[in-house]
Order: sequence, then structure tokens, then C-alpha cells
Amino acid sequence: MFFGWYFDWTILIVIPAMLFGLWAQLKVSMTFNKYSQEATRRNYTGADAARRLLDANGLSDVAVDRVPGELTDHYDPRSRKLFLSESVYDSRSAAAIGVACHEAGHAIQHAHNYAPLNLRMQIIPICRFGSGLAMPLFLIGLLIGSEIFGTYLMMAGIACFAVASLFQVVTLPVEFNASKRALEGIREAKLLDETELPMAKKVLTAAAMTYVAALISSLLSLLRLILIANRRR
Repeated sequence: MFFGWYFDWTILIVIPAMLFGLWAQLKVSMTFNKYSQEATRRNYTGADAARRLLDANGLSDVAVDRVPGELTDHYDPRSRKLFLSESVYDSRSAAAIGVACHEAGHAIQHAHNYAPLNLRMQIIPICRFGSGLAMPLFLIGLLIGSEIFGTYLMMAGIACFAVASLFQVVTLPVEFNASKRALEGIREAKLLDETELPMAKKVLTAAAMTYVAALISSLLSLLRLILIANRRR
């Protein structure tokens, strides 16, 4: 049992997803750094760009603040504040403007009651609950002596993991739509010229791949749990 647990062949299922996730993280970091090197011609900072995009959509009441860290940018729907990291807030690069406007895109989604964003906000507590219970239930069921009771616990763990995975499924349309709104807003407000806009698009595309990787990893991990449970049965 001990040997099989640590050398189970099903681990091979999730290795490609892990590698893809590492590649996606490296790609977004390299792409952001590449397009953060030079100031844009129109000389807007990330904070300027976010402010202009928010104001253009009637969201002058949404504050734009700094947050520590790198690529820690996010929109908080509870406080209705947009937080930009140090590498974005004052930067005048295409990368910074792309990221800042992406977060402004989330604020616009919130203001327009974008259904996938509302759904994601509503399921967060359920997904956290499922995430916290999934592996303890599954592992207890796997190790328990009673075959029937152990199987029920494993199935409960798989169900909880599936609920937690729902967050990744809902996140994809939210993130892709925010990037679409960002690029449209950048073009309409003329925050970047036509030669710089593809730079912002590449940064947002690289960032989107991290969410794709997270979804693939979650689904393959779910498949692995199902295969282990079936083998136990």
C-alpha cells in the first residue's frame, strides 16, 4: 500500500498539466517583463489608463489604489476598488496599460451585472468549502478498512473536488471577457497606438493561459481521483 501510494501510475495524468502550468507562469512573467521595458508614445501610466477607462464607462466612483507585490493586480467587487501593483500603477508601458485595463474590465463587468462574474462571486464560498473537504474525505476513504464506507467517503471527496473545480470553469469566460473589454477600451480611448496595442494583447493572452492551465490541472486531478476510486472498487 505504501509503495503503491507513492508510485501510483495515475500521477502521470497530472504531470503534463503541471508542466503546462509552469510554462504558463513563466510565459506571462517573461511577456510582461518584455513589454514593460519601454514607455509608450502617449505616456499614460497604468493608473491613468485604468482611470480613463473607468470614467468612460461611468465608473468615476471606483477608486484606483496601489497594492504591494508584482502582478497582484485585482478588482475587489465588495469595496468596488481597483488595486494595481507597483509594477503597473506608475509604469508607462504597454504591459502595464494592458493589465490595468484588464482589471478595469472586471469593474465594468460588475457594473453591468455580467452573469459569469456574478456566478463566480456567488459560488466562491461553496468552492472553498468543497476544496477544504475534498482531499481529507478522499484520503480517509482510501485508507479506511471498511470497503463500503470507504467508497462512500471517496465519492464524497470526489464530489467536493468537482464543486471546487467549478470555480476554474466559471473563471475562464470572466477573464477572457475582461481582456476583450480591456483591448476594446484601449483602442476606443486611444491609450495606445496601433503598433503598441498588440503588445498589450500578448500580455493579456499570456495571462489567460495561466487560467487555462489551472482548469486543465483541476480537471485532470479530478480524473485521477475517479480512476483511483474505481480501482479501489
